[in-house]
Amino acid sequence: MSDFLRDYLNVIWFGATALVVGGLLLGLAAAVRPTSPSAEKYIAYESGVDPVGMGWSQSQVRYYVFALLFVIFDVEAVFLFPWAISVERYGTFGLVVMLVFMFLLLDGLFYAWKRGLLRWV
Repeated sequence: MSDFLRDYLNVIWFGATALVVGGLLLGLAAAVRPTSPSAEKYIAYESGVDPVGMGWSQSQVRYYVFALLFVIFDVEAVFLFPWAISVERYGTFGLVVMLVFMFLLLDGLFYAWKRGLLRWV
């Protein structure tokens, strides 16, 4: 067997071992834990106040969009810092690529702003 295939075989063995160990631990936890089901355990509970009405409430989508925009621009920082550290190594081509990247992200920000997605109501 070649070294190339042996490397993949190692990955498969580690993955299979991880799945087996994880399954065994979950099975062991399910077998050992105490179970005493009752109706009171399935009701919604918050801050010691007995629930009134249904526990279902619909939340607005704009909060999720706001969170996704935060994550997108947070990931932008992850790509900017390594580039800024070694900007001399990448030269002009790296500068142009990063400017295009930043332009696309700013274009997305202005699009979200224009659509009114950044208003916190």
